[in-house]
Amino acid sequence: MKNIYTSDDGARVLLQQYTAFLEQWPVPAERLQVSTRQGETFVMASGPKDASPLVLLHGSGANAAMWTDDVALWARHFRVYAIDVIGEPGLSAPSRPALNSDAYALWLDDVLDALNVGRAAFMGTSLGGWLALDYAIRRPKRVDRLALRCPSGIGRQKVGVILASLFLLPFGDWGRRTTLKLALGPAPAHAAATAQERAFGEYVMLIHKYFRPRREKLPVFADSDLAALSMPVQVTVGGRDRLIDSHDTRRRLQQAAPRVSVTFIPEAGHLLKNQAQPVLDFLLTREGTPHA
Repeated sequence: MKNIYTSDDGARVLLQQYTAFLEQWPVPAERLQVSTRQGETFVMASGPKDASPLVLLHGSGANAAMWTDDVALWARHFRVYAIDVIGEPGLSAPSRPALNSDAYALWLDDVLDALNVGRAAFMGTSLGGWLALDYAIRRPKRVDRLALRCPSGIGRQKVGVILASLFLLPFGDWGRRTTLKLALGPAPAHAAATAQERAFGEYVMLIHKYFRPRREKLPVFADSDLAALSMPVQVTVGGRDRLIDSHDTRRRLQQAAPRVSVTFIPEAGHLLKNQAQPVLDFLLTREGTPHA
């Protein structure tokens, strides 16, 4: 299997940084390592053990640390399982089975079985949104409801940033910073970044320095699969997303799956901030919500 890191030293640096961020997890948590057919999978478990389960699936080039700003709110109401996706820069196995197969659904079967979770709500962003949606289509009886932020696999995947990165990345840190700004889109307006936010930004830079991202094109879900979704689904997208055509995402869902709740934020890019409360409101609502 091809190494997902550019070097062993780079992998060690990222592991050290990730471990430091896990030490700052904002709520009490258990660190779990469960066995699956794709290898070991790492899970951060927070919240009351007897609460309803909520599974978090992060995006590409990320890990459970991306949920640091959101998990405290969600863990008041749910038993939250932040899973390190296999093949990504976390503490799970480096396995990357083909996306156009049932391999990831089988992997999630193993994870949920190991956690003794029969049915759960899912929250996924970008690649994690694709994984959650793929699982909901293949295993509808195991998905209670689905909250997705900028999910892949619905709207057209844009290639402009990828083409720009071929030119920019050879320019070291400047090239990586510029590529990230292009990829994530405009940052939300707020006060100056805290020391922790700056540290996390530097960590993301290190990931893009030492980690080899997936090059496989994400499969697109058929209209019939979207129309067949039986559970409540909330999708939030940014109008200035430079990775995924969010206008196409909204159009396809409104035509193929009109019961899905779509929130379109015109000024936002691929990085959606301050969405923890809207997600919680959706997760705690027992009935589906109309389009926004």
